[in-house]
Amino acid sequence: MSFEITERDLAGRAGVLLTRRGEVETPCLMPVINPVKNLIPARELKDNFGFKMIITNSYLILKHFGHEAPDVHQLVGYDGAIMTDSGAYQLLIYGGVETDPHEIVKFQERIGSDIGVILDTPTGGFASRTDAEKTVEETIRRARLSLEWREDPTMLWAGPIQGGRYLDLIRRSARTMGRLDFQTHPLGSPVQIMEGYDYSTLVDMIVAAKLSLPPDRPLHLFGAGHPMMLALAVALGCDLFDSAAYALFAKDDRYLTVRGTFRLDRLTELPCNCPVCSRYSQKDLLEMPKKEREENLARHNLYVTASEMRAIRQALKEGGLWELVEARSRAHPKLYEAYKRLGKYAKYLEENDPVIGKEVKGIFIYDKHSLARPEVMRHRKRVIENYSRPPGKEIGVFIPNPPERPYIKSKEYKYAAEILSGQEFHICFYGEPFGVVPSELSETFPLSQYECSEGIGMNVAKELKKFISANAYRKVFIIDPRSTMVIEGAKTLRSIDEIRGQLDEDSP
Repeated sequence: MSFEITERDLAGRAGVLLTRRGEVETPCLMPVINPVKNLIPARELKDNFGFKMIITNSYLILKHFGHEAPDVHQLVGYDGAIMTDSGAYQLLIYGGVETDPHEIVKFQERIGSDIGVILDTPTGGFASRTDAEKTVEETIRRARLSLEWREDPTMLWAGPIQGGRYLDLIRRSARTMGRLDFQTHPLGSPVQIMEGYDYSTLVDMIVAAKLSLPPDRPLHLFGAGHPMMLALAVALGCDLFDSAAYALFAKDDRYLTVRGTFRLDRLTELPCNCPVCSRYSQKDLLEMPKKEREENLARHNLYVTASEMRAIRQALKEGGLWELVEARSRAHPKLYEAYKRLGKYAKYLEENDPVIGKEVKGIFIYDKHSLARPEVMRHRKRVIENYSRPPGKEIGVFIPNPPERPYIKSKEYKYAAEILSGQEFHICFYGEPFGVVPSELSETFPLSQYECSEGIGMNVAKELKKFISANAYRKVFIIDPRSTMVIEGAKTLRSIDEIRGQLDEDSP
């Protein structure tokens, strides 16, 4: 067992990946290290930025140092856990590599990689279906062969999932790879999709993979490292990330933030208080020699990325991951489209979000898209499927949500309970964001622990109809001062005081 899940929120997991170099807390981002020439010394990544695992490229090591290459930790100067890629990305970009699946597996074992990756065949973001099918089948073939080539039992192995944009192929790939002896599973081919800001497709790809993998396997999103999209990916269930963005963007004078990427020459202030931005101004950086500027920008990019990973882990542990995702989704219109797509997977998120065991924290409802969050979905589902009105309460009385919470502490409820003193009345509340709240449940989480914007667009009438139908009341009264809530089989009244009169008129 190499992965232990400690806490959950949405489909995200906080966990510990056990490697022979020690424990690595997840979610975890691995900075990509160039084994030949790297902008930032690898030892700084652990000592100064707190990255407990990095990734480098075994194919580049083989190409430059041959089979006499030293241990990878000695080569790059890093004493923590190291994952090595196999050269498959070079295969995608350049169309070929000067190695084969057997050689690269054995080479990764020889240089002491803590996590190795087979030489898969990447689908890419623009492959035809025929080509995509070939990449899936060839990756599976190579994965099966790799089982025979391994000799080091202490080394972990990553089995990549291919399929590109074709979700059925991703599911087929994930199901097959999940049955093989791998400890982690990178989702291949997202880079080109992310470069086109097609985050909605990325959401579909991640969920397709997650639903088809064993739950005890970490999902690694290959090539994903921009801080603005990490929270969304974690919420969907990604555990590992790798990225060279910190260095690649620095070479192009680009400055990373959780709100997006900025060109250094278009900034007047540095909106960050990391050691780099606290020491230098935008003008200082622009006036530096190119290499020095790149190094400082790379360090800033690392600081902001590491800070975001800490914020994500904290939000996950305190049950606030949804709010963080909502905040980050405003960084880019395409990212906001991806956030809205969570509604398509509301059932998946609700089923993975723990009912008990996480910190009780008030929730925020901003707009109709917030209604897809598990706490809301769970109540709306269970109040219809699992709830039954108390015995003898045959007259349903529905009053609008009062401003005070819990609702039964409000003057509206106290007055209704006084007027309707008989045993047959069942008082419920209705409105956004939960639809119907029976009075006896109004103190339970999250029905009184929330803040909601007004007019978020929920179809409250629909929720009322479902609840009334499920509970078979003898009579139903809906209190609505505006008389807009018209539901078949129910009488809409302007005030509680009218109910007794209605009952008297109905008496024989």
